[in-house]
Amino acid sequence: MSAASCLLSEDQFLCSICLDVFTDPVTTSCGHNFCKNCITEHWNSNDQYLCPICKKVFNTRPELDINTFISEMVSQFRQEAQQKASSSTSEQQAAKPGEVPCDICTGTKLKALKSCLVCLISYCETHLDPHLTMSRLKRHQLMDPVENLEDRMCMKHDKPLELFCKTDQTCVCVLCSVLDHKTHEFVPLKEEYEGKKAELGKTEAEIQQMIQKRRLKIQEIKHSVDLSKEDADREKAEGVQVFIALKESVERSLNELIETIEEKQRTTEKQAEDFIKELEQEISELMKRSSEVEKLSRSEDHLHLLQNFPSPKAALPTNDWTEVSVRPSYEGTVVRAVTQLEETLSKEMKKLFEAELKRVQQYAVDVTLDPDTANPQLILSDDGKQVYCDNVKKNLPDNPERFSLCPCVLGKQSFSLGKFYFEVQVKGKTEWVLGVARESINRKGQITLSPKYGYWSICLKNGNEYIAGNNPSVRLSLKSQPQKVGVFVDYEEGLVSFYDLDAAALIYSFTGCSFTEKLYPYFFPFFNDGGTNSAPLIICPVNQTE
Repeated sequence: MSAASCLLSEDQFLCSICLDVFTDPVTTSCGHNFCKNCITEHWNSNDQYLCPICKKVFNTRPELDINTFISEMVSQFRQEAQQKASSSTSEQQAAKPGEVPCDICTGTKLKALKSCLVCLISYCETHLDPHLTMSRLKRHQLMDPVENLEDRMCMKHDKPLELFCKTDQTCVCVLCSVLDHKTHEFVPLKEEYEGKKAELGKTEAEIQQMIQKRRLKIQEIKHSVDLSKEDADREKAEGVQVFIALKESVERSLNELIETIEEKQRTTEKQAEDFIKELEQEISELMKRSSEVEKLSRSEDHLHLLQNFPSPKAALPTNDWTEVSVRPSYEGTVVRAVTQLEETLSKEMKKLFEAELKRVQQYAVDVTLDPDTANPQLILSDDGKQVYCDNVKKNLPDNPERFSLCPCVLGKQSFSLGKFYFEVQVKGKTEWVLGVARESINRKGQITLSPKYGYWSICLKNGNEYIAGNNPSVRLSLKSQPQKVGVFVDYEEGLVSFYDLDAAALIYSFTGCSFTEKLYPYFFPFFNDGGTNSAPLIICPVNQTE
């Protein structure tokens, strides 16, 4: 029996209905074998009694008896398979926590190698063998072992989830496709799987790209921190150097002031000492003369008195001490010292300004005027570098970007990060406004020049009034009228600074600004005012200081 069973193919022990090893095998008159329960249920569910394999029709329901020969062959096969499974158990690993166990193993559950989507069973290496060798089982779909295979069955129809409904974006069984989703679009799970897998691959690539960008950003930020530290160290060193020099200058001026005052006091004391000596000497002479006069006045000898009286005043001192004073004036001493110190500090400030200007000029940008934003009364040069008000309104399209009432114009270039700098000549003008504006400013009707409304600017009014358009406005006190103004913006720092390039001085700075939009250079040459304000605003090339 054992030898015979070894000559048989394992396919011969499978029921063609349940595709499993025979249980109570029976044989029909046409010679085909089935599990007794399988063929009985098959005939119970059909109107005809026919063979599922050859389709032979039986007029009456056949009487079926257990085929003892095949039953013994199956028993022998099961026994050998069990022995084989037992012998290989020691070679295979038992399923560990978190691993999928074999559903067939009894006793020690071995680690599943594959799960069958048809049988909804997970198999170890031994119990998987029929699926790898038997032709009918080879058609089953295998996958890496997973738990809860029941979740892969349709809850409504108890059929495998084999299709994907693209309409509802859900997995369905065959019956769902003809009953509940009959008008929907379907594709096999594998096709949708491939598509989704491709999407996941694309998503993964995008994620990796995003990760890489963020890693590069981290490196950029770290590098920026390093550069910032270098800048901070340099700035601290320069600051310490400048303030030490200022401190030394103040101390030197103080020492010179004290020395001047003390020298004047020493001179006063010496002068007073000399005066006192001279006065004491005169007092001594006068006392001597007084004694002589007193002695002479007591003489009773007429001749003696007259003979010694000829010039009694000749020996008296002739100095007039009425206007003599030894109290010096210290008024103006401190003021003169402070004025001299101020001149020294002014020189130091000029050096600082030149260094500051040299740094900001490194961020010079080429700015040109945008004609699409220019008020119809403005005249722009062909190169987009000059603008003035003609007071004659041109017929131009009233596009959303254009200023409709105020004679203003923006630069073409916008900035939403980093630092930028440009210079504008304001020479010959009696009124003007310069600065930067955010993209969303109101360009129709009256405008309010303040950060609240998107403008960071300074202006000249009435020929001599300088104002910073802050909240509220700040009146500026300048030593001289600027002829050329530098505008510097640090977007991240929230800083807008204006420089008088001829006076080598800072005019005004907006600090702590919060920029969230694009910024544009802003120019407002004001009205012509009968020709008194006809000079143009001119965007100048930046010549970096040496």
